[in-house]
Amino acid sequence: MASLPSLATIIPKCGQVGALVMKSPWSSRVFLPITRRHFQATTRNEESNAYDKASQATKQGVNEAKNVGEDVKNKAASAAEDVSKKAKEVAGEASKTAQDVTEKAKQTVEGAWGSVKDTTQKIKDTAVGLAEESKEFVKENADSVKRSMNSKI
Repeated sequence: MASLPSLATIIPKCGQVGALVMKSPWSSRVFLPITRRHFQATTRNEESNAYDKASQATKQGVNEAKNVGEDVKNKAASAAEDVSKKAKEVAGEASKTAQDVTEKAKQTVEGAWGSVKDTTQKIKDTAVGLAEESKEFVKENADSVKRSMNSKI
């Protein structure tokens, strides 16, 4: 049979015994419970699986964040493009309205100028007509004045 110290070194390595009895300097026998030891290969596999899961979760989170960022970027670009289009439309409408107002003002000025020309022509015609009448009147009266002056002399 093996000695007690050699058993004490072998048994913990196997991990199958639930307790160990040893000698102690204070007492003749000491009862020591031995906990079951797991093989490190199992722990490493669990750590590897946990690492893989954490890595996958991190990658998924990064991809989702990237997708959200792209969506926000696309929506912002779309909104900016819509605003630009609306601004161009409003500017085009304002330009068209300004052209319409300019055209109407031009027509109004042309109409007023036409009225001024017509009125001026009427005044001229009237003045010329009155001058002709006055000339004729003066000629007729000049003849009668000459006769009346010749008769008094």
